Amino acid sequence: MRGGAIAKSSQSKGNDAGSPAALGFRAHSGWAALVALGGPASAPAILDRRRIELIEGDVPRQPYHASEALDLAEAEKIIKRSVETAARRASEAIREVAAGLHLRGYRIFAGGLLLASGRTLPALPQVLASHALIHTAEGELFREAITTACASYKISLVRVRERELPAVAAGRLAISWEKMQRQLVDLGRPMGPPWGQDQKHAALVAWLALIGN
Repeated sequence: MRGGAIAKSSQSKGNDAGSPAALGFRAHSGWAALVALGGPASAPAILDRRRIELIEGDVPRQPYHASEALDLAEAEKIIKRSVETAARRASEAIREVAAGLHLRGYRIFAGGLLLASGRTLPALPQVLASHALIHTAEGELFREAITTACASYKISLVRVRERELPAVAAGRLAISWEKMQRQLVDLGRPMGPPWGQDQKHAALVAWLALIGN
């Protein structure tokens, strides 16, 4: 607890000075791709690129699937534990990235998060009764964990539905999606692999956060 307070205090100081940086996230069940972007919004650079694990130990990677055949009280317990673990792991990852960037003269002031369909979920019994809703709930759990972690560091989030990303990015950056895809390849080339869709889309939503603040 004390260490967390110290880390958050350091991040708060980092927000007072330094070159701007933004984080981008693309979440999956149990993990997320994180890309940190910095420099001028017109020509940003990749500052950090990593996979962050949002589970640990025996915490299920798919807590709603793990709860499907359980009674409601036990299901709530498993899902609550997963939510708390994921939020803590996301917070730890942000703290580590922020500390490294702070040493390099950057401050994180914004973030971007890719969303799914944005469908509103019903109560837990209804979710567990539907395989389709279970899949939706899994993704939302880990996106909510990242949202909670960013809020704890006062990082404002730009949220973009993934299916709308090409149109949003082309409009905000005033270039075609085809040219944007080429730029994303070039952007990640100095980092080396992995630089697939997870990293490219996380970088792009971080770029949107960088120009939006």
